[in-house]
Amino acid sequence: MASTDTPVVKDGNDLAGLEAGLDALETVQTSRTPFRTTFTQKIVPPVTAVVLVLLVWQALVSFNIVDDPSKLPSPGDVWGEVEEAWLQGTLLDYIWTSVSRGLLGFLMALAIGTPLGLLVARVRFVRAAIGPILSGLQSLPSVAWVPPAVIWLGLNNSMMYAVILLGAVPSIANGLVSGVDQVPPLFLRAGRTMGATGLRGTWHIVMPAALPGYLAGLKQGWAFSWRSLMAAEIIASSPELGVGLGQLLENGRNTSSMSMVFLAILLILVVGIAIDLLIFSPLERRVLRSRGLLVKS
Repeated sequence: MASTDTPVVKDGNDLAGLEAGLDALETVQTSRTPFRTTFTQKIVPPVTAVVLVLLVWQALVSFNIVDDPSKLPSPGDVWGEVEEAWLQGTLLDYIWTSVSRGLLGFLMALAIGTPLGLLVARVRFVRAAIGPILSGLQSLPSVAWVPPAVIWLGLNNSMMYAVILLGAVPSIANGLVSGVDQVPPLFLRAGRTMGATGLRGTWHIVMPAALPGYLAGLKQGWAFSWRSLMAAEIIASSPELGVGLGQLLENGRNTSSMSMVFLAILLILVVGIAIDLLIFSPLERRVLRSRGLLVKS
């Protein structure tokens, strides 16, 4: 009597094609991108954009398009301001004063926002109680926290860090909550089946699966940290605080030096771009590559 449990053998070509497809998905691209490709696709476009901006900027000055020439300094005037600050040894001090505060405040926000986000995401009562407050705080302009922080803590670095925390923690926490909400329930059930519960399940299952949303929250948290710090430095000034980029911007306004104002704006922009390129973009590429989502151009 013939057995009814005989397995059905698929066509050899179908199996070979399936194996080849799975191998292609699992294959990691290890070849280096040629320098010429990197140069034309990654370096030339931003350099071209910067050159065009400088040309348009110089044209506005040269052709007297602006009614009051003192309101728009030329690129050469701003570069002269850079050279003067460099020769005086203050240029790096301006940058370091703000960057050190911003990074330290962001790290403190990270240490507070991460467990808070996990708590809100995993405990229903906490989400119902704190979730709307976090969303409201995230939409509140960080500059609104500067006056009460000055009254409560005085003109010192503690006030700066308080403003940064109030601006960044809600973004980091909400980003993690969003990432946890997008974790497929199948992952959680599989983790429980393998014994990954409690803190172990959070570390090995929830956090890796929620990483894309968490990383988006980190990027937004840094942006809020940087904006909050600039607002605090512009409004609150004291010899004990030193001169950061925000205070440099305010000094330029007080002295009606548009070249100094533009110098501060450019430095704030450059620092923000540099942090994104050096820290967050590599992290984002690594996360996407680990999930097979990074398309090699």
